[in-house]
Amino acid sequence: MPNKIRLPVIVVAGLHRAERRRAVQELLNSSLDPIVLHHDLRHAHLGTVHRELRTATRTHGTLSLPLTNDCPCCALREDLLPELLRIADAGQHGLAIIELWGGSDPHPAVEAIAGGEVDGRCLHEAVELAGVVTAVDPDRLLGELSVPDDLAEHGEHTSPEDSRTRAEALAHQIEYATTITLARGGEAGLSMLRQLNPTARRVLLGTGELLRAALGGFDVAAARDRVNPALALLPQQHEEAGVATLVWERRRPLHPARLYEALDLLVPAAHRSRGRFWLANRPEQMLAWDAAGANLAVEECGPWLVSLPDAEWDLYPPARRAAAALDWHPMHGDRTQQISFTAEGLDAHGIIELLDSCLLTDAELMAGEQGWKTLPDAFEDLLQPVS
Repeated sequence: MPNKIRLPVIVVAGLHRAERRRAVQELLNSSLDPIVLHHDLRHAHLGTVHRELRTATRTHGTLSLPLTNDCPCCALREDLLPELLRIADAGQHGLAIIELWGGSDPHPAVEAIAGGEVDGRCLHEAVELAGVVTAVDPDRLLGELSVPDDLAEHGEHTSPEDSRTRAEALAHQIEYATTITLARGGEAGLSMLRQLNPTARRVLLGTGELLRAALGGFDVAAARDRVNPALALLPQQHEEAGVATLVWERRRPLHPARLYEALDLLVPAAHRSRGRFWLANRPEQMLAWDAAGANLAVEECGPWLVSLPDAEWDLYPPARRAAAALDWHPMHGDRTQQISFTAEGLDAHGIIELLDSCLLTDAELMAGEQGWKTLPDAFEDLLQPVS
């Protein structure tokens, strides 16, 4: 019979391997009958993924798995979910710790666990997501958020098609977690962590506080909204230890050509920038701005609600409808420019001046939406469909 008590699961991510391993070991040492599941992707280019099971005292088994459709992530999902269910049903362990591969984004792993099924059985009947931890070395943070190194250059990518940078992976790992574990570090790195994810619990390794923090519970839907560009609450303006966050907010549309020409200055101006914006020639379309390590990704995020008939508003989450209604502009509706920039030595004045110069002038604004749509579509090649 399946175990009636759901097995708590903690997901541990982290590009910084030593800190990730220390966090996993601390959870092992402070838990009752814990077990770790780890999928090693270093040989994925050879068509193999290695799965390891271990407890605090020994390794219980390794297994080499062939890739499914040449996709390491698919192989991980197809092995992880039934293995978690098997462990839960056996009832021999009080905690399952999933140690992700270095460049892995915890978001898809968590969604797979939360909504996973094995042979028609829902995984959430047997396991409970208790927390998501990201392990970070603060002293490496500023440097690694400043360079455009690809994950593949360091063997930390998750598939042959994974073209993300280390900075992108690191920023997303930090911003998704509810607990961040770290070694002691300099004030600038610690300040960057606090500003990138101000709501996360921060725990020093070796203090004995990690297990309690990591078991604090995890709301999958709230985490999904937290990283959804259409709903995400951006960091507040703040300055500490030489690290500052600016939130640029305006209502009128951006001129596509002027903004595109400004990207070479805007993107490297911050270690991390993200938000939502709209272009004059695409007045119906919300766009996401996601930059780290001097690399920018721009995604389509669906329509602004102002562009929809009232009857279609019900297709969108209540939180988004409420935010739109509360911040409605008589001319632009819910369309807004909201981009946060975080960096050590941030030139806030220069960023504001440059972005403001990219907005439509009064004369351009008078042309109206039909006139705006004739502006050059400078972002066509840069735009990515929402993932």
